[in-house]
Amino acid sequence: MPIRYSYTELKRITRGFKDKLGQGGYGTVFKGKLRSGNLVAVKLLKESKGNGQDFINEVATIGRIHHVNVVQLIGFYVEGKKQALVYDFMTNGSLDKFISSTGNSSLSWQKMFEIAIGVGRGIEYLHNGCAMKILHFDIKPHNILLDDNFNPKVSDFGLVKLYPVDDSIISLTAARGTFGYMAPELFYKNIGNISYKADVYSFGMMLMEIVGRRKNLKDSVDHSSQNYFPTWIYDHFELRENMKLEDLSDNENKIVRKMIIVAFWCIQTKPIYRPSMTKVLKMLESEDELLEIPPKSLLFSIDLSSSN
Repeated sequence: MPIRYSYTELKRITRGFKDKLGQGGYGTVFKGKLRSGNLVAVKLLKESKGNGQDFINEVATIGRIHHVNVVQLIGFYVEGKKQALVYDFMTNGSLDKFISSTGNSSLSWQKMFEIAIGVGRGIEYLHNGCAMKILHFDIKPHNILLDDNFNPKVSDFGLVKLYPVDDSIISLTAARGTFGYMAPELFYKNIGNISYKADVYSFGMMLMEIVGRRKNLKDSVDHSSQNYFPTWIYDHFELRENMKLEDLSDNENKIVRKMIIVAFWCIQTKPIYRPSMTKVLKMLESEDELLEIPPKSLLFSIDLSSSN
């Protein structure tokens, strides 16, 4: 179980919150070092409106998660409305900085593909591998951390929602997540019920982000217009031929094509048409030729960018 730290201990671990790693909507992250010598990331959460017991209950659940593709929660701090989480430190930071990088810091398409599969396995474990179903609600490259060997770890459980495995539909009082990765049912109630399929949608948008930013395909899209990037790429995707991208080998083209097709399935407008993460992994790990592209009639029927 995670260790409960005092505020004094957090100050010692972080040397007085000296080394700031980043800041997001839900808190500030600092680098720290335990007495054992292990490096950690300490996330000071913004003041909570909820009660401390709810936080402790969620920590207890997340603390039981042990999976190679989910970041390990080491400890926590809670005192009134002040809360913090202590995680393993990931040397290579978050995935977002590698998606569009070039030169020596760029990762190969094969490595990117392996990272995508690892993220999928992490999400699938959260959905099916625990006593409670764990919905993340904020899957995006920024929340995927990479260790020394670039193995991905799903992180940032600030928006996590826990519910019994046999309860397939959940209710939310407000939409949660990051715009651009949020499933349409979080905005439009008539599309379908909110479920684990919201994480599937976010995963699909993350795959689109990997493909789009790595190839600078978005440069061809006028951002000031209401062009929706997946619609654009679908229109340029040839069903019966490999989507031949310049300077890629045949194997790399297969990888890119596979990620695009799987992404198309994941970002279906209606959640009922999206596959489970178990099925997503099967598609990613299958032979490319066996994958079918979904009909466009089920895709992108709502231009989410126009509702921003």
